[in-house]
Amino acid sequence: MPRFLALAAALVLPFTSSALELQLPTENHHLFTGEPEKFYMYVDRTFEGEVSKPWEGGSFGFVRTPIRVGEDVVLTKFHEGIDISPVKRDKAGNPLDLVMSITGGTVVHVSDVAGRSNYGKYVVVEHLIEGDTFYSVYAHLAEITAKPGDPVKTGSVLGRMGYTGAGLNRTRAHLHLELCLLMSRNFGGWHTAFSGGTNFHGNFNGMNLAGMDIASLFLAHRKNPNLKIRDFVKASPAYFKVTVPRDGTWDFAERHRWMITGDPAAPSPSWEISFTATGLAVGIAPSPREVQEPLVTGVRNSRIGHGYLTRGLLTGSGSSAALTRSGKQLVALLTDDFPLEAATR
Repeated sequence: MPRFLALAAALVLPFTSSALELQLPTENHHLFTGEPEKFYMYVDRTFEGEVSKPWEGGSFGFVRTPIRVGEDVVLTKFHEGIDISPVKRDKAGNPLDLVMSITGGTVVHVSDVAGRSNYGKYVVVEHLIEGDTFYSVYAHLAEITAKPGDPVKTGSVLGRMGYTGAGLNRTRAHLHLELCLLMSRNFGGWHTAFSGGTNFHGNFNGMNLAGMDIASLFLAHRKNPNLKIRDFVKASPAYFKVTVPRDGTWDFAERHRWMITGDPAAPSPSWEISFTATGLAVGIAPSPREVQEPLVTGVRNSRIGHGYLTRGLLTGSGSSAALTRSGKQLVALLTDDFPLEAATR
C-alpha cells in the first residue's frame, strides 16, 4: 500500500525570487540560432526502404522508431534527453568539446565505467533551484574531470564529450543531456522488486530520473529569464491521470509540494496524479474517489492506441485506458509502493 503524507496547507517552500542562471552545456549554441540541424546529433533511420539521418532523432520526446499504424506513421521510441553535436574534433574525428554544468549545484554521481550503463560514462549534478531539487545528467563522456561532492558553478567543466555507451561510434559522438526529477529516494528497493541485474548507480540510475523537455526549457528561459522550472513543469501538457490511494506519507509529494493543487490538508481518500505522455508527473491533486489500487481516471482521447503514445505505460484507445505492467511499475516507483527494506540489501 502506498505511503502518503497528509500535507499541511501552511507548509510553504522557501522559493527564491532571483532569476535562474542557465546555460547550454557545450559551445554548440545553434539551438538559439534557429539551426537545429547543427545543434542535434542525427540518428540513422531506415523506414519503409528509405534511409535518412533526421536531426529530429536527437531531440526530446517520441522522436525515434517510426511504425505505420493504419494511415498514420507514429514515432514510438521515447528519447528522454537531447543529443548535442560536437563543434570541435581532432584529426581522427574524436570530439574535443568540453562539457559544462548548465547551472550551479553539486556533483552527486559519477559513473566512469562505460559498460555499466547505456549512458556510458556519465555525471549527475544536483541543483537546488527555487527551493526544490533537480538533477542534470551528462552522458556518453570520453572522460570525466569531476568527482562526487564537487561544488560546481554555471559553466564549470565536468568532462569531455565522447561516444561511450551502447550503439555509438566516433561519427555520432555527442553529449546526451537531461534535466530530471528524482522519482524515489529508495530506488534500490524498487530495483530489487521489479528489475534484474546489478544496480551500479544507486538512486541515480536512469530509470529513477524522469526527464523534462530541456530544449524547450532553454528556449523558454532565453525568452523569459525569470521563468521558474516548477512553472515550466506544471505547464507541460498532461496525457493521462492516475488516482492512487492516500494513506500516510508520500515522499515525492513532500519534496515537490508546488506540484499540488487544491488544499493538501483537506481530507481525501486518494491523490490524482497528472502525467505527460512520457511519464513525467506534472500535477497532484486531492481526489474524493475511493480506489484500492492505482487507476487511470483520465486520458487524452486518441484514435491511435495509447500504448504507442505513452512508451507502453498504457493500454487501450479512445477515451479508455488502463495501466500496463510497466505503467504500474512507474506509479509504484513514484509512490514508493514496494518494500523499502529491500533498498538496504
